[in-house]
Amino acid sequence: MRAVVQRVSRAKCTVQGEITGQINRGFVVMLGVGRGDTEADLEFLAGKIISLRVFEDAVGKMNLSLKEAGGSVLLISQFTLYGDARKGNRPSFVDAAPAEDAEKFYLRMAERLAREVAVQTGVFQAMMDIELVNAGPVTILLDSRKVF
Repeated sequence: MRAVVQRVSRAKCTVQGEITGQINRGFVVMLGVGRGDTEADLEFLAGKIISLRVFEDAVGKMNLSLKEAGGSVLLISQFTLYGDARKGNRPSFVDAAPAEDAEKFYLRMAERLAREVAVQTGVFQAMMDIELVNAGPVTILLDSRKVF
């Protein structure tokens, strides 16, 4: 399971002109589910997302977690995180989980994160427009199998 985590001052997801999720301070999390991902992968990533200390404390040091900072998550499904473009110019997505498996993990991730912070979502398999203001900028790449 992979995630691109961006610290934002605000973000929103729009599908066919309708806002499906919107947050202020927090994280936009682009989530990709890979073939063979398990509940352990989900728990690892959820723990990292909640615990990443990338919000500034009272003295301006990145020292606070999402939860400590009172932030929210806008969770977006993004199978293209498993795109492999090492050969040729057209990415291969064979390592991405099948849609029905990916959707289950995406919904479980939303539920898991919502136990600790406010969560908004996009729409699985929809064409989404994501608008965000990356604060910092701060962008962290996470992989449950520690590929990077």
